Amino acid sequence: MPRIVCIGGAVQDIFLYQSSDLAPVCEQPDECFVELKLGAKVDVNAIVSSTGGGATNAAVTFARQGIEAAFYGAVGDDLAGAAVLQQLDEEGVDTRHVVHSSKHQTGVSVLLLVPGGERTIVTYRGASTHYREEDFSLDMVQADWLYITSLAGNMQVLNKLFTQAKQQHMKIFFNPGKGELEHAEQLRDLLSHVDVLLANKQEMQQIVSGDTAAELVRQALNLVPCAIVTDGPRGAVASDGKMVVAAGQYDGEPAVDRTGAGDAFGSGFLSQWAQGASLERAMWVASANAASVVAQVGAKAGILPRYTELHDMPLVVRELPHQLQRDKGASTPKQSDKTAADTEVEEIQEEVDQ
Repeated sequence: MPRIVCIGGAVQDIFLYQSSDLAPVCEQPDECFVELKLGAKVDVNAIVSSTGGGATNAAVTFARQGIEAAFYGAVGDDLAGAAVLQQLDEEGVDTRHVVHSSKHQTGVSVLLLVPGGERTIVTYRGASTHYREEDFSLDMVQADWLYITSLAGNMQVLNKLFTQAKQQHMKIFFNPGKGELEHAEQLRDLLSHVDVLLANKQEMQQIVSGDTAAELVRQALNLVPCAIVTDGPRGAVASDGKMVVAAGQYDGEPAVDRTGAGDAFGSGFLSQWAQGASLERAMWVASANAASVVAQVGAKAGILPRYTELHDMPLVVRELPHQLQRDKGASTPKQSDKTAADTEVEEIQEEVDQ
């Protein structure tokens, strides 16, 4: 079994829901908000306290899939930090290298859930945003993969980790966050170290040009060997430069909380890819894991255990045209440089949409 080290955020999540005061107000189908009057007292009928943070969510996926997992991150010396570490310990995740901050508290998020799973989040990121280079070193770490989520835009720490990972012959799975995307040019330079890049459509558009998930994957293959773009209800597209897989939505229980969906997708993918599974299998497990997570409140409650039986889902698998094969020396094509290969990849996504 591979060993995967997960680096990124760790927070305590508090979910508040089941309230008529949290009904969404929509001016347009894709522009909704919760209207809360200043000074008002909002009653809710349900509360759930759990732990979150992209790296801890991923580590639990790996552990439940029977993979040796370790979490590297920062928490405060407080009850929230103790709760995070306790759950990781119960899941069998190695937490020996966690940094305990005496200056900053553990991050806490309060999430206001509305019907359908969408939410408004009020977050204190705390210790998870105060990374120092001296806090992280992979020099003595034995692992096959490094799974990195957002490091709050700390590009110096990110560069150090990427460099050390390659010196240790680790492969890198990277799911950048808002902080990293704000340094897009520097981020693109660092992607030469990355083996698998995951981003949603809007995030990937900050790295490469493209209008569709399929086109963005095509462009990203000039930067990394394997690229994945998620696109909400349209599913996701992935390619390793040889094959392309377009996945629709995995049919599960109705969504009640979309928190952690991206983490579940990415870690579900790597839980299979790191073991040598096919691109199709990795996308299947990724989609199923994400669907299971959003069907429960909290980012970890629905994470699938190993040997879960999966049902069929919309998947289209194609071998890439020869002209789409990744050229490591190629520069990133401009959006106007659309080729017949791009069109073919987009047709694959359209096929799964149908």
